[in-house]
Amino acid sequence: MSESRRVDVIRVTAGQTRHTSDAAAVEEPLEIRLHDRSFAVIMRTPGRDRELTAGFLLAEGIIDGAGDLGAVEHCRHPEHPEGHNVVNVFLLGEAAGRLETTLAGRRNVLANSSCGVCGRVSIDSLKTRALPITTATTIEAEVLHDLPDALRARQAVFERTGGLHAAALFTMDGSLVASDEDVGRHNAVDKVIGRLLLEERLPLTGHVLAVSGRTSFEIVQKAWLAGVEVICAVSAPSSLAIDLAAEAGITLLGFVRDRTFNVYSHAHRIRGV
Repeated sequence: MSESRRVDVIRVTAGQTRHTSDAAAVEEPLEIRLHDRSFAVIMRTPGRDRELTAGFLLAEGIIDGAGDLGAVEHCRHPEHPEGHNVVNVFLLGEAAGRLETTLAGRRNVLANSSCGVCGRVSIDSLKTRALPITTATTIEAEVLHDLPDALRARQAVFERTGGLHAAALFTMDGSLVASDEDVGRHNAVDKVIGRLLLEERLPLTGHVLAVSGRTSFEIVQKAWLAGVEVICAVSAPSSLAIDLAAEAGITLLGFVRDRTFNVYSHAHRIRGV
């Protein structure tokens, strides 16, 4: 599936109009099924759907690692050509044993989603799933300054469309490990983390997660469950993201651009700060 497609537009420049075409980022629904039963629908940019699914299930607490996954496959049936938008997952072990509870709990969440969730309760519930990250691999400030440009260099579809978010994982010396793009900033993170999960490389101690936009609570949550020590964003974090990073033991940076950045938590990992 293509990540972008040509669309007809009318371009207006200094009062002059002309008919032309432009590239638009593709957005399509992905249905995630557990044992042939619908679990969630995510709007995403097609591509790396297995990685997206694995990262999403980790963040949702459905799995704890690659050992909980049996098959993660697109549905393929001659009478259902839309199967590229459906991924079916078969769980193993305790994750499989929790299937009925998982599906029932999902229905309850969807039925009550308009009620909202207290931020403090969300943080406390995460603390029952993951211990604070206590490792303290350090990184040079100079490396952090270079990460936004390194991330931007991986945004091929963004260059064509201007419509995608990006996430990338780097080692503490700035070496690229994995990157991806998606219309959803959370999806881009799930694709990157899901790829490393499927390769059985979690926890991601000694790694930096770089994101192209702002940092939300959900992005910090995904990084924490994957064991990422540092999050680097070109834009601002939310207040709840800052609170969660402090609780999780994650070094959180924002406004990493033009050779400046703000450190919001756990600055001890940055040499010279």
